[in-house]
Amino acid sequence: MVDVSPERFEELVDDALDAIPDELAALVHNLVVLVEEEPPPGEAQDLLGLYDGSTLGLDAAGYLPDRIFLYRRPLLDYCRTEAELVREVRVTVVHELGHHFGLDDARLHELGWA
Repeated sequence: MVDVSPERFEELVDDALDAIPDELAALVHNLVVLVEEEPPPGEAQDLLGLYDGSTLGLDAAGYLPDRIFLYRRPLLDYCRTEAELVREVRVTVVHELGHHFGLDDARLHELGWA
Protein backbone atom coordinates (compact mmCIF):
# COMPACT_ATOMS: atom_id res chain seq x y z
CA MET A 1 0.00 0.00 0.00
CA VAL A 2 1.19 3.49 -0.84
CA ASP A 3 -0.01 6.56 1.00
CA VAL A 4 -0.37 9.98 -0.59
CA SER A 5 -2.42 12.93 0.56
CA PRO A 6 -5.80 13.60 -1.01
CA GLU A 7 -4.27 16.70 -2.61
CA ARG A 8 -1.44 14.70 -4.18
CA PHE A 9 -3.92 12.09 -5.39
CA GLU A 10 -5.94 14.86 -7.11
CA GLU A 11 -2.70 16.04 -8.77
CA LEU A 12 -2.11 12.52 -10.11
CA VAL A 13 -5.65 12.44 -11.50
CA ASP A 14 -5.13 15.85 -13.12
CA ASP A 15 -1.86 14.62 -14.64
CA ALA A 16 -3.59 11.53 -16.03
CA LEU A 17 -6.30 13.69 -17.58
CA ASP A 18 -3.72 16.09 -19.02
CA ALA A 19 -1.97 13.12 -20.67
CA ILE A 20 -5.03 12.29 -22.77
CA PRO A 21 -4.26 13.29 -26.37
CA ASP A 22 -5.98 16.51 -27.46
CA GLU A 23 -7.68 14.72 -30.37
CA LEU A 24 -9.35 12.31 -27.96
CA ALA A 25 -10.12 14.90 -25.30
CA ALA A 26 -11.89 17.02 -27.94
CA LEU A 27 -14.43 14.21 -28.37
CA VAL A 28 -15.36 14.17 -24.69
CA HIS A 29 -18.42 16.21 -23.77
CA ASN A 30 -20.56 16.43 -20.64
CA LEU A 31 -18.28 14.21 -18.56
CA VAL A 32 -16.89 14.80 -15.07
CA VAL A 33 -14.21 12.90 -13.19
CA LEU A 34 -14.83 12.57 -9.47
CA VAL A 35 -12.58 11.20 -6.74
CA GLU A 36 -14.29 9.33 -3.92
CA GLU A 37 -12.54 7.76 -0.95
CA GLU A 38 -14.06 4.31 -1.56
CA PRO A 39 -16.73 2.60 -3.66
CA PRO A 40 -20.34 2.91 -2.51
CA PRO A 41 -22.03 0.12 -0.56
CA GLY A 42 -23.09 -2.66 -2.89
CA GLU A 43 -20.00 -2.32 -5.11
CA ALA A 44 -16.84 -4.39 -4.75
CA GLN A 45 -14.70 -2.63 -2.18
CA ASP A 46 -11.57 -3.17 -4.29
CA LEU A 47 -13.12 -1.39 -7.30
CA LEU A 48 -10.63 1.15 -8.67
CA GLY A 49 -12.96 3.13 -10.90
CA LEU A 50 -16.44 3.22 -12.36
CA TYR A 51 -18.06 4.81 -15.41
CA ASP A 52 -21.63 5.98 -14.91
CA GLY A 53 -23.27 7.28 -18.04
CA SER A 54 -24.27 6.70 -21.63
CA THR A 55 -21.97 5.49 -24.36
CA LEU A 56 -20.84 8.41 -26.52
CA GLY A 57 -23.35 8.84 -29.34
CA LEU A 58 -26.14 7.29 -27.28
CA ASP A 59 -26.51 10.25 -24.95
CA ALA A 60 -29.52 10.37 -22.69
CA ALA A 61 -31.81 13.36 -23.02
CA GLY A 62 -30.94 14.68 -19.55
CA TYR A 63 -28.60 17.47 -18.62
CA LEU A 64 -26.57 15.68 -15.98
CA PRO A 65 -23.05 14.80 -17.08
CA ASP A 66 -21.71 11.30 -17.40
CA ARG A 67 -19.35 10.51 -14.54
CA ILE A 68 -16.09 8.69 -14.01
CA PHE A 69 -15.47 7.80 -10.39
CA LEU A 70 -11.95 7.07 -9.16
CA TYR A 71 -11.77 5.38 -5.78
CA ARG A 72 -8.77 6.64 -3.83
CA ARG A 73 -8.50 4.02 -1.06
CA PRO A 74 -8.60 0.95 -3.35
CA LEU A 75 -6.06 2.56 -5.67
CA LEU A 76 -3.74 3.29 -2.74
CA ASP A 77 -4.19 -0.26 -1.42
CA TYR A 78 -3.47 -1.74 -4.87
CA CYS A 79 -0.14 0.05 -5.33
CA ARG A 80 3.14 -0.28 -3.42
CA THR A 81 4.90 2.84 -4.70
CA GLU A 82 3.91 6.25 -5.96
CA ALA A 83 5.26 5.29 -9.40
CA GLU A 84 2.83 2.34 -9.46
CA LEU A 85 0.04 4.67 -8.34
CA VAL A 86 0.81 7.13 -11.15
CA ARG A 87 0.55 4.30 -13.67
CA GLU A 88 -2.59 2.77 -12.16
CA VAL A 89 -4.42 6.10 -11.97
CA ARG A 90 -3.62 6.65 -15.65
CA VAL A 91 -4.74 3.13 -16.59
CA THR A 92 -7.97 3.54 -14.61
CA VAL A 93 -8.75 6.92 -16.18
CA VAL A 94 -8.18 5.55 -19.69
CA HIS A 95 -10.14 2.38 -18.89
CA GLU A 96 -13.19 4.31 -17.67
CA LEU A 97 -12.90 6.78 -20.55
CA GLY A 98 -12.93 3.77 -22.87
CA HIS A 99 -16.35 2.86 -21.49
CA HIS A 100 -17.50 6.40 -22.38
CA PHE A 101 -16.50 5.60 -25.97
CA GLY A 102 -18.36 2.28 -25.91
CA LEU A 103 -15.49 -0.15 -25.30
CA ASP A 104 -16.28 -3.13 -23.10
CA ASP A 105 -13.93 -4.71 -20.55
CA ALA A 106 -12.82 -7.45 -22.97
CA ARG A 107 -11.74 -4.92 -25.62
CA LEU A 108 -10.03 -2.71 -23.02
CA HIS A 109 -8.13 -5.78 -21.81
CA GLU A 110 -7.02 -6.54 -25.39
CA LEU A 111 -5.75 -2.96 -25.66
CA GLY A 112 -3.86 -3.24 -22.37
CA TRP A 113 -6.11 -0.85 -20.44
CA ALA A 114 -7.75 -3.30 -18.06
